[in-house]
Amino acid sequence: MEILIKASQFILSLSFLIVLHELGHFIPAKIFKTRIEKFYLFFDYKFSLFKKKIGDTVYGIGWIPLGGYVKISGMIDESMDTEQMKQPAQPWEFRSKPAWQRLIIMLGGVTVNFILGIVIYIMITFVWGMDFVKPEGVKNGFAVHETFKQYGFKDGDLITKFNGEEPENVTDVNMFLFLRDISSLEVLHEDGETATIAIPEDIGSIMWENGVMEPFNVRTNAVIDTVVVGSPAEKAGIIKNDKIIAINNTPVTYWQDFAEIAANSTEDTLMLEVERNGTSESFSIVPDENKTIGVSNYRHKDVDFQHKDYTFLESIAVGNSRAIWKLKDYITQFKYVFTKKGATSIGGFIAIGNIFPATWSWQSFWSITAFLSIMLGFMNLLPIPALDGGHVVFTLYEMITGRKPNDKFLEYAQITGFLILIALLLLANGNDVVKLFSK
Repeated sequence: MEILIKASQFILSLSFLIVLHELGHFIPAKIFKTRIEKFYLFFDYKFSLFKKKIGDTVYGIGWIPLGGYVKISGMIDESMDTEQMKQPAQPWEFRSKPAWQRLIIMLGGVTVNFILGIVIYIMITFVWGMDFVKPEGVKNGFAVHETFKQYGFKDGDLITKFNGEEPENVTDVNMFLFLRDISSLEVLHEDGETATIAIPEDIGSIMWENGVMEPFNVRTNAVIDTVVVGSPAEKAGIIKNDKIIAINNTPVTYWQDFAEIAANSTEDTLMLEVERNGTSESFSIVPDENKTIGVSNYRHKDVDFQHKDYTFLESIAVGNSRAIWKLKDYITQFKYVFTKKGATSIGGFIAIGNIFPATWSWQSFWSITAFLSIMLGFMNLLPIPALDGGHVVFTLYEMITGRKPNDKFLEYAQITGFLILIALLLLANGNDVVKLFSK
């Protein structure tokens, strides 16, 4: 059922984004009296699930859910209809239009993506407001990864300032370290001492190369909130609200301590001592092949979340800011794709689908859809032939030099770009498959 819910959200989001992106090309093309031969959701190689011709345009749904397209007369695109290009140019064709009109048509899709992302973030802010955590709201402080303890951080630290200023949401610390310009963090140690700790300039690269993407985790009490049905823990008799007080005869207070000991244990059996209804009980649990026992906790009980609602006018400013920062953060993160580790970290459809929650949530759905819209807008602007960005580059070249690339060059460029995209698609989804079977 969880897989079905995730898949449904993914397909709905993808379909929504594809249709609106293609409308971004369709509308200016119609305004400039350019003929649209096809408007498709998904690709229709050999056959369509549905199609209907209205006027000059065939509207349809293909069977290959890898995207969608509008086929514009007189344009070398993914349809690779080179026979049409051998005929004399007609006034309704893309190639007959002025360069500035062709540029607007090509930029229409990504423009819609960016505007859509902004609009969705505005509406999310207006409808649901925002939850945030002030520094004092992290009741037990943060658990610190060993990699970061060398800089002077300690388990139980309260993070009070980013770059000398109190953060709006202190739980954003990991994201800010990785993607933003954080030069110092001010912390309050458990002994009451305040310290300002300098952060290395290349901290993002350090986190990436060491696989430490969450050096700070909200420290939570070792109370079980969820026991997976059919898991080793359930079979052993563990239930919700059990408080773990020891594992393998080692006392624990916080969930992070329990998780670390369990992950590093070389024993075939884990001995858990829990407090239940004021009494202590012991359980012997054999972890599964992934060294997990099927339990999780609920950090909200150890965090003081605050909420803020916004008027519609306030939401416009906040929503714009959220969208712009999402784009900036994605561009910053994109540089890691070109590292050795980045090549194996690229995810395909399974990775994207797993972003969606296992239970239906409209707030999560729209948040993810807004992010994907901005991401797709940026990706489509990359100067790769077969993407909108490639067509934009060729059109700008024509506008600057006054010379239009010949059709044969554009045809070869389109083929090259298509092969690049297929290679990236195979790499991304290949990574998904490898990760799926290596779990």
